[in-house]
Amino acid sequence: MAKAPLQKVLVVGCGGVGGVTAAGLAQNGVDVTAITGNPAIAEVIQERGLLLDTDTGQKSAKLHAVEKASDLDDGVQFDVALFATPPNFTKQALEDALPVLAPNAPCVFFQNGLAEERAKDIIGEERIVGGIVSFGASMHGPGHVERTSHGGYVVGRLNGKHDDVVEQVVELLEKAESAEFTDNLRGARWSKLAINCAISSLGTIGGDRLGTLMRHRFVRRLCLEVMTEVTQVAIAEGVNLEKVSGTLDLEWLSLDDDERLMAGSPTLFAKHTVLLAVGAKYRRLRSSMLAAIERGREPSVDFLNGEIVDRGAKHGIPVPVNTALQQAVHDIANGDKKSALTTLRAVFEDTRKTLRDLKLAA
Repeated sequence: MAKAPLQKVLVVGCGGVGGVTAAGLAQNGVDVTAITGNPAIAEVIQERGLLLDTDTGQKSAKLHAVEKASDLDDGVQFDVALFATPPNFTKQALEDALPVLAPNAPCVFFQNGLAEERAKDIIGEERIVGGIVSFGASMHGPGHVERTSHGGYVVGRLNGKHDDVVEQVVELLEKAESAEFTDNLRGARWSKLAINCAISSLGTIGGDRLGTLMRHRFVRRLCLEVMTEVTQVAIAEGVNLEKVSGTLDLEWLSLDDDERLMAGSPTLFAKHTVLLAVGAKYRRLRSSMLAAIERGREPSVDFLNGEIVDRGAKHGIPVPVNTALQQAVHDIANGDKKSALTTLRAVFEDTRKTLRDLKLAA
């Protein structure tokens, strides 16, 4: 017999993705409480609600919000927790939320990176559900978020099983956006990691929205090189990559040995055309890492590009582009460089030289 619906929901992290999710659920009658980690956000949401901008206008959602779990009433317990913090806050957010979760309550991870693999060491695999987000979202200010593109959620288990808990999570999330099950969470997660390693880092270094950046050919070439390195590492890890949103094939987009030695070809032209379309679809998307740096927070690059650098070293796979992007993001966070198109172009020129030295580029 199927389990009862998940009714009392905790959303941990109320930035772009967390805010859009919390608002969507609350607007459709779900009992939602948000932990924001920011007293200003909690205060604004409590006073006037959470504002959500969409392409059909602005809406307000009423929900309870607190800075941390210890601010909640004694004895309160939630049926499920949805985690939408940056990946470098996963452990802290999980440990903060656990005391207010019902025994065996599922924990759903929306973070970029490989959050499920880190979380299973804390709570065990049985409570973990992965949730991959395919829509764009941004935060404009405390309690004010925007859904910048259409899409929904892809939900699954690390072991690939479709059980009652996964079905409960899918049914819950469908009250906010479309949701579907995958039996290859790891493959879908690594495909999303490839996208984030490119888009988040390039957006941070270039300092602009995705649509503007993708108009530049050298940015698209950097994007292809990043995805190529991630794909090579994923294959070495035994991952069967999924198509992103059912259409974007990372293995096809990745450059083969001949293409890495070329400046142009019909196939390269086709791949650039696909990236132009991605840039157009997600043109309003702004890097959450850049927003974190602007708020004085540590960027999550070590859990994105850094993950590829570490695993590439383990497999003996050179990943000079991801290495350069990781360092450039840290330089910007430390104030040694500025987010600008010129900074991104300098990274491109440096990595082309490195790739040539490795005989991986013309």
